[in-house]
Amino acid sequence: MARADSPPDKTTVNIRMTETFLEDVDATWDEYGFNSRSEFIRHVLRDALKHPEFNRADLKAMLTSEAEIHEGRTHGSDDVKAEYDLDGLADSDE
Repeated sequence: MARADSPPDKTTVNIRMTETFLEDVDATWDEYGFNSRSEFIRHVLRDALKHPEFNRADLKAMLTSEAEIHEGRTHGSDDVKAEYDLDGLADSDE
C-alpha cells in the first residue's frame, strides 16, 4: 500500500487549562456535533491557522449580531435610512 493511502501519524499534545475552561470546552463540543473533545480542539486550531486575521473582536461582533438577529433587534436598510433621514440618498452603483 502506498504511503499516500495511509493516514498521517498523530502525536499526542498535552495542554493545561482551568477546570472551568475545560467544562466550557466539554459543554461546547457535543453541542456542536463533534464526536470528541480532541476533534473539536483540532477543528478550532485548524480554523485559527487557516484564518489568522480573524480575531476576538471580529468574533464578538459576529456573536453580537447573531444574538440581535435571534432577539429581533435588527433593522432593515429602509429603517436605518428613515431614522437618519437618508431617504433622499440613492445607491450610486445603480
